[in-house]
Amino acid sequence: MSRRRLADLTPNYSPVGATRPADGHWTQAPPGFRRYERSVLLGSGRERWAAAASAVLAWEVKTRSGFTVVPGPGGRVEAGARHWLVASLGPISLREPVLVVAVVDEPDRCGFSYGTLEGHPVSGEEAFIVHRAPDGGVWLTLRSLTRPGRGAWRAAFPLVLVAQRWYRRRYRRALRGG
Repeated sequence: MSRRRLADLTPNYSPVGATRPADGHWTQAPPGFRRYERSVLLGSGRERWAAAASAVLAWEVKTRSGFTVVPGPGGRVEAGARHWLVASLGPISLREPVLVVAVVDEPDRCGFSYGTLEGHPVSGEEAFIVHRAPDGGVWLTLRSLTRPGRGAWRAAFPLVLVAQRWYRRRYRRALRGG
């Protein structure tokens, strides 16, 4: 799959945009997907907010969790941008094609979601949202919709779910303290 041009790949799921990072409450998920949402407290105060908001919009929730973003993000996450997310374990690297489907940048809420493209191990979306509560608490919310990818990835779906849980723990820690 990595031999195909990233620009030629299309989303391997629908509806695109279902994780809705701009919405404070996420109530609907399309049928057939595993729905996940979890929020963790990152800290409180203006400095914590500024650091977490800047980090999430610069892909740091992914890069601090062990992924490489190719082509490099070169700054902020941009809606419509396509990237390979590369996960490496020793000499083995897995390239996951994604499309940034939404970016939110508001005074008390920022983040993004990306959708999977053809060749990705799963079909669906992930969203990474940093939001500030009225009491000053700064939270990271993870949202995802997941179902098996196509082809050989369908058979590997149980292993992919194990990796997904492992990375979610890393995401929840990625923006704490800096």
